[in-house]
Amino acid sequence: MRNMKQINVMSAILVTLCIASACSNPGTANNPEQTGPYVWSNVVITGGGFVTGVIFHPSEPGVRFCRTDMGGAYRWNPEKEKWEPLLDWLSYDDRNLMGVESIALDPSNPDRLYMACGTYTNPQAPDGAILWSDDRGKTFHRTDVPFKMGGNENGRGNGERMAVDPHNGKIIYLGTRHNGLWYSTDRAQTWSEVTNFPDVTETPPEIPEGQNRWRRSQEMGSGVVFVLFDPDSRENGKSNTIYAGVSLMGRENLFRSSDGGETWSAVPGQPVQFRPTHGVLGSNGVMYITYGTNRGPWPMRDGAVWRLDTKSDTWTDITPDKPDPSTDRAFGYASVAVDASDPGVIIASTYHRYSAGGEELFRSIDSGKTWKPLFANNAKFDYGKAPYVRHTGVHWMFDVEIDPFNPDHALFTTGYGGHETFNLTDADRDLPTTWHIMSSGIEETVPLELLSPPAGARIISAVGDYCGFAHYDLNKPVPEGCFVNPHFGNTNGIACAELYPEQIVRVGIEASGKRDHNIAYSSDGGHTWLPAPSMPAPDSRHGFIAVSADGRTWIWTPERSKPFMTADHGTSWKVLETLPLNTRVIADRVDPDQFYAMSLFDGTLFTSTNRGITFKEDSLQIAGGIPDQQEYRGDRRGGQDRIYATPGIKGDLWLAAYHGLFHREHQQTAFTQIPGVEEIHAFGFGKPAPSATLPALYLVGTIEGQRGIFRSDDFGEKWLRINDDRHQWGLLLHITGDPKQYGRVYVGTHGRGLIYGDPRP
Repeated sequence: MRNMKQINVMSAILVTLCIASACSNPGTANNPEQTGPYVWSNVVITGGGFVTGVIFHPSEPGVRFCRTDMGGAYRWNPEKEKWEPLLDWLSYDDRNLMGVESIALDPSNPDRLYMACGTYTNPQAPDGAILWSDDRGKTFHRTDVPFKMGGNENGRGNGERMAVDPHNGKIIYLGTRHNGLWYSTDRAQTWSEVTNFPDVTETPPEIPEGQNRWRRSQEMGSGVVFVLFDPDSRENGKSNTIYAGVSLMGRENLFRSSDGGETWSAVPGQPVQFRPTHGVLGSNGVMYITYGTNRGPWPMRDGAVWRLDTKSDTWTDITPDKPDPSTDRAFGYASVAVDASDPGVIIASTYHRYSAGGEELFRSIDSGKTWKPLFANNAKFDYGKAPYVRHTGVHWMFDVEIDPFNPDHALFTTGYGGHETFNLTDADRDLPTTWHIMSSGIEETVPLELLSPPAGARIISAVGDYCGFAHYDLNKPVPEGCFVNPHFGNTNGIACAELYPEQIVRVGIEASGKRDHNIAYSSDGGHTWLPAPSMPAPDSRHGFIAVSADGRTWIWTPERSKPFMTADHGTSWKVLETLPLNTRVIADRVDPDQFYAMSLFDGTLFTSTNRGITFKEDSLQIAGGIPDQQEYRGDRRGGQDRIYATPGIKGDLWLAAYHGLFHREHQQTAFTQIPGVEEIHAFGFGKPAPSATLPALYLVGTIEGQRGIFRSDDFGEKWLRINDDRHQWGLLLHITGDPKQYGRVYVGTHGRGLIYGDPRP
């Protein structure tokens, strides 16, 4: 009898919130499924995040899906030639499911889709879930499982961890990071642990005293990283031979069952000096595996590509370009793909080969006996769909795929989305391949701050990893690409002069190794930029920026620093000694002389009436008192706890605290709480309603027990929820209305890009 332990898990639940949300494109105004008060679309950046895997259906042309590390999953729409999001319906409470660990398709039924979801495995993270669909993602069912998944952890590009038996669609196997191998025999409704699978527990490495202990987990493996069924091993209506690769180094890491999962043993003769990263099985029974010294995307120092003839258990090292860990030629291998129509044709991707000529994609037409580099062979890259990619360079190629129905079509994924070619076989004639952006429809950026100026660009974003963008057209990528001169890795803060909005300042951290220009300014609305002549200190970076209403005074609070003021575009700086460390300063949006700062947990408000030269300290008075903030310190969850100056009204302030919204009118001494607002994750202003004179208010949070995105046209007396359950996007970080167009609102998500909404006509 099979030695497997049955674990009772929650029965499958129909997730009614997602009905029809994924069968159409939520990012287009003519989407008939958008029935709420607003129509929602993505501001087009294209890509901007790590696409960790692409899965083609092996028997149905045009059916393919992709997963991302923290921005959900997508399905390809061949008619529209773009990817469409599948998980926008996930609520704030289920935000952990936005990280997709693995995707599996049923080879015998193209309508069936399975996704293993969960972003983190730390103790605070909830357990994961299997989302499964019988209609290609139009609707989903959900099965909660008693283990965690790490869609945004090291090793997230490995895979695929989950696979469906090609001879019995009821049988699914799933490899986990920390809980071994699991299986289902009822199409994911219940799951059981394979208790007779070998013990693949890894002992944490010793970290010398004084070094970062966090490295301990990063230098370990990521559990069972791929599962493969041998389709030629059918017996009793199911596949008899199953393979599982485990991210282990220095010990056996490829295991096989030849009796349908009853027993498991290590494949003999296998290499053990590296960790497996990807494995594929050709139609002729030959398996190809890539290896590295790290699971990635942490750097690898060494790696290889091996071929296994599963009929004879013969192993052959077919590494295209041998790394040398003792020199700058230290790198590994991330992924391998095999042509479904010709199992001797393969492509393999390097990883972290930056010092050895850059990342490379190698192609072989003789099962790895000889190889040709594709990029070094005058490959052409088309950046038209995402101009910012010119500045990023090819990196994180953790999945490469050959279209099973078109041997000329191949793609690779990256930290910015990916590229694809439609002339792959030209390489066999020593002709260059052309690579196009493959990410149309995928939006995975994380905006860190939003600015919709009173004139000029529609929206200007400070973005994690990709600097930021000034969008004058929301439906097209920015022609100039992301901000340069300087180009930041992260842009953390951005602000404009309210009376002269073409004057913009941004702060972050320079992407180059020098990092001596971490503040920049624009005088033309974000089209072009100049670095400030100096920084307050050599290590000034990140933090918050405030710009006076006339643009003449800037106040920058770098991270872990006191604020600094400049009145000469950064030529000289003055430290503001009276303000505490890390104090966010904001400018009055009418009076250029006034600035404000707040230390909420200390109960202190600071005001300057002389352009920030000095600040006066006032008691932070809140009518009715303020709850004990200690209970909120460790549970921010996207909360605000910051002040805002009202557009068009001098001295008018709003305090968006995590637990509520407070307002102080000009010349008043106390903040008054707005009734009904129970929790705030983001707050902002927009153009007044046609019949109003005061700015519209926008809020992400909970009002009278209902969570959502809200608008108020009467300064908080009444609120309208403007999103619906199909459009929640997990965790939302920022919101701002458009001061140029009533009702237009921009929402910054945690991995689903920059969203904008307009009232339904």
